[in-house]
Amino acid sequence: MAAVTIEAHGPVAVLRLTSGVTNAIGSAVLRDIELLLPEVREAFRGLVLAGNPKFFSIGLDLPELLTLDRGGMTDFWHRLEDMVLALYTNPLPTACAIAGHAPAAGTILALACDFRFLATGKKLMGLNEITIGLPVPFLADLMLRQAVGDRAATEIEYSGDLIVPEKAEAIGLVDGLCAEADVEPKAIAKISALIEKPPFGFSLTKQHRTRDIRSRFLSDRAAINSSFLECWFSSPVQELLKEASRKF
Repeated sequence: MAAVTIEAHGPVAVLRLTSGVTNAIGSAVLRDIELLLPEVREAFRGLVLAGNPKFFSIGLDLPELLTLDRGGMTDFWHRLEDMVLALYTNPLPTACAIAGHAPAAGTILALACDFRFLATGKKLMGLNEITIGLPVPFLADLMLRQAVGDRAATEIEYSGDLIVPEKAEAIGLVDGLCAEADVEPKAIAKISALIEKPPFGFSLTKQHRTRDIRSRFLSDRAAINSSFLECWFSSPVQELLKEASRKF
């Protein structure tokens, strides 16, 4: 079974994570998104990213990633960043329909979309990397600060707390709240309205929004990733990661 599938809603593609209940982001999810993003760009005019009502995505697939040596993890991490950057700079209008929990890398995927809609109720999202000894990834930090501003981003990243829907909307992390059953229709409607406009102006306007972050990320990526991987493979962090992986 594919880890990610495409569902056509007219000219809007719903790219759905279908990797079990938790939609953990490992090699299968990464491979499928890498393959499907170019297909969506060629065949559709807009994109909605979705998961399931329990989890949009729990984040990185720690049980799988903890089996990788440094070379394997370095390759995975670079590919993951490339995929997130490709989603963030995709010239099509994009939205994330978050019907379930979206901690850590789940929130990072959501931040890479132009718009985010979250279900009400007991749904949590946020960047909790610091609670397991990791830094928030550089690209995620840049996207978060663009979305919510410096002070709110600092509070999210330093505390590592996951955020309830009402707070997520209040600080601008999501663009709207709605009932679980309405999250995907809301996201599809938003993208459908945008693609009624001529596409050329939109894609260039999106370049204005994403250009500085893309440039900042690429210019400092190598040094920051080296430090990130040193942290990942340090003994104390490996122990925290192993403990966290038992929840999967």
